[in-house]
Amino acid sequence: MFRIARTARLALAAGAAAVLAVGLTSSAEAATGNIRYFSASGQEARIDNPPDNVCLNLRFRAQLLANNTNKTVSYFFNADCTNFTGNLAPGRAVAYNNPLSVRVIG
Repeated sequence: MFRIARTARLALAAGAAAVLAVGLTSSAEAATGNIRYFSASGQEARIDNPPDNVCLNLRFRAQLLANNTNKTVSYFFNADCTNFTGNLAPGRAVAYNNPLSVRVIG
């Protein structure tokens, strides 16, 4: 009986280690492509190959936001990814929502 319990604990520990390792490697991934955004006056900025699950503050409010990556992007009205506004699928753009921060969600 002790042998079975010990084997079960070892299997559980190995499984937990595998989940942790996979979780850590996936968080270091980045979307391929860029997020382009434009101010009301036409100023352009872009973020190339943005990292997954990291809040990125924009340099100015985006009158137009274009997701030219291979992953979905969440956009937020305020800085620091607060006041969720919507999600933007790959290859899509949105205008007049004036986001100030974004996060690649996959």
